[in-house]
Amino acid sequence: MRDFLWKLIIIATAVVLPIFYFIDENPFDTASFLSLKEKEMVAWQRARMQINPGRTNHVKTFKDMQRNSEPLKNVNSHILLGAFPTEKKLLTIGISSVQRPQGSYLLDTLQSLFFASSSSEQKYFTVLVHLADPDPNWLDQMISSISTLFQPYIQARQLVVINTPLKSYLPLKNLKKNFNDTPTYVTFLSKQNMDYAFLMNFATNHSDYFLMIEDDVKCAPGFVSQIATILSAWERKAWVTLEFSRLGFLGKLFHARDLPCFVRFLLLFYQEMPCDYLLSHFRDLLMQKKPIQFFPSLFQHMGNYSSSEGQLNSLTDKEFEENDIGPPGNPAATIHTSLNVTNASVLMNAYSLDKNFFYVKEAKAGSHLTVVLDIPATVFRVQVLTGSELKEENQLKEGQVELGYDSTNRINDCDDYILLGLLVNGILDKQVLSEESGKKVKCVRLLVTATLPSGLIVRHINLWIK
Repeated sequence: MRDFLWKLIIIATAVVLPIFYFIDENPFDTASFLSLKEKEMVAWQRARMQINPGRTNHVKTFKDMQRNSEPLKNVNSHILLGAFPTEKKLLTIGISSVQRPQGSYLLDTLQSLFFASSSSEQKYFTVLVHLADPDPNWLDQMISSISTLFQPYIQARQLVVINTPLKSYLPLKNLKKNFNDTPTYVTFLSKQNMDYAFLMNFATNHSDYFLMIEDDVKCAPGFVSQIATILSAWERKAWVTLEFSRLGFLGKLFHARDLPCFVRFLLLFYQEMPCDYLLSHFRDLLMQKKPIQFFPSLFQHMGNYSSSEGQLNSLTDKEFEENDIGPPGNPAATIHTSLNVTNASVLMNAYSLDKNFFYVKEAKAGSHLTVVLDIPATVFRVQVLTGSELKEENQLKEGQVELGYDSTNRINDCDDYILLGLLVNGILDKQVLSEESGKKVKCVRLLVTATLPSGLIVRHINLWIK
């Protein structure tokens, strides 16, 4: 019995001493970002991880932290340009930017972002830029440039620019050196974690989702619609982050409700490791076992220099599709329809790659034209063209395209359809995002959502496959 008591005392000492040391040494004693209760919860969690290095369920600890959905109160971030819209948006797109010795890419990134989204897509997001460099001359220059080049977006409350003074930052001296990096680089990474944390903190409560991109990227056309399509498909699934680029912290999508918890996590471990590593740990703690990535990527690095020490940075995302992707390659398939087809009209003309077309005198709401592939394939782009090429007639202006998957080996149909997008002026032309281990497409269905009494022309249903 005495031996057991001594063992219990030793174990208790091993658990409790690291907790007091952690709270005593943690730089949060000089700031009030976390409450004492939150510090204690994380300290206990770290002690548990030290005595039990195997994977444990940390959900309760971080769910307890997550209950506080309010942004940090004592961070003095303030607006330099613009104002948030009064109504909550679908998406806030966040960018943090600092001065680069070789020049900034931020203006090019903003131009790419707005040019890659249609006016209708822009109604669903707000861009939040954090100018995170303390140099007042650089700040004045960037404010002037952004207000000149992007004034319409500022006036429309689609672009907001903020800054956070250095007094809000945690200490940046005598930082931990965990990866044999230079002290300058360690300082850069630690400050970057706080730059991102303050950006996300400011974004809380303004949208349903938050998308993090970087200040040196170009965006794929229609990326907002692509993300909205994925969100629709994942609405009832559990996830912490969805990833639309393989590179670093670029293209990572969060639930806005999770931002306060992640902000506190970034600030708690700001000097431990880079933000993308911290994100991986955060995701793991919330029991998302692996990244949920979609391809092709929606964002690509455009810069040649890092924002740190002017280092060369030639990273590119091989999964990003450039505009020149070649002609369509429609694979072997059969076509099925509930439209009233006359003898004079050839159904296969809707899928052929020549200049023929398919025509019906009337298209009733609820009718469909479905392409069923002989062999399911990874489809990365779909194009549907309706109406006359010479005149804006016989277009399907109210219709949608759906992708079908089959798990029950149906012959002429699929048992699971998801929306790809709506036709605009009789046309749909969209990339198809898929997970790395995602299911292959078997069906592409054109669905009529409102009766078209004047006749319908389907010129082409074109597919690009891998």
